[in-house]
Amino acid sequence: MWVEAYQKDEQLINDIKTSIFQTEGFRVWWLGQSGFLIQYLGKHLLFDPYLSDSLTKKYSSTDKPHTRISELVVNPALLDMIDVVTSSHNHTDHLDAETLLPIFEKNPTITMVIPEANRAFVVERLKCALDFPVGLNDNESIEIHPFKIYGVPAAHNVIERDEVGQLKYMGFIAEFGPYKVYHSGDTLWYDGMVEILKPFKVDIAFLPINGNKPERKVAGNLSFEEAARIGKEIEAKLVIPHHYHLFEFNTEDPENFVNKAHEYGTPYKVLRLGEKIEVI
Repeated sequence: MWVEAYQKDEQLINDIKTSIFQTEGFRVWWLGQSGFLIQYLGKHLLFDPYLSDSLTKKYSSTDKPHTRISELVVNPALLDMIDVVTSSHNHTDHLDAETLLPIFEKNPTITMVIPEANRAFVVERLKCALDFPVGLNDNESIEIHPFKIYGVPAAHNVIERDEVGQLKYMGFIAEFGPYKVYHSGDTLWYDGMVEILKPFKVDIAFLPINGNKPERKVAGNLSFEEAARIGKEIEAKLVIPHHYHLFEFNTEDPENFVNKAHEYGTPYKVLRLGEKIEVI
């Protein structure tokens, strides 16, 4: 199996920059795995990018090979318009130095948002200043104009906190203008999840679908069925699936999600790699 990008590199960058002065609505591009780019009023928020082959190289000679099954969408050094970037937790496909360092170099005024519990780990991996990342916990938010970002729990596989009670795995709600989107990070369905998310009335929920299979020897996520069901229960206006079609051993057929979304009456959109959706 090999998944080609709908658009990539310079074509993708041109698509992003063509609409940078648009004042109506907002736009979203899927950059693969859990990476999504939000464009609103000429500003750009990048959720959890993984745009390298660092994990494939790292695990190439192990019993857990990370064999890539899709194209890299964009060289991170081409992303010179990023205002805010997130890392929801410390796993490399959400905190990748080979992705983030070129982005930092091209965007010297960027703000990075992380779980506060992960500050020391993030600083060590990225060799950045201790006060560079902005840390959040649940029930906290930060405003980075025009975005207001809220921290919410994620269970990967459990809700884990440090010794002072700060979350190590998080999701993020981003509010901008009249819009709200929810990026799950990596998470299972946990008690109270619907009650936390439903009041936000999100326009888009970005939800993983690759499931939780212990034989993969990695922490799991929502299944395609759970993603369709929780999208319906939180009354998201749209669900966009993620965390599939990157590694051969840890993927899912998005058509299975589509079938469940139809069954539950969950509004959805499956994006191709590098594809844009516009919300007005």
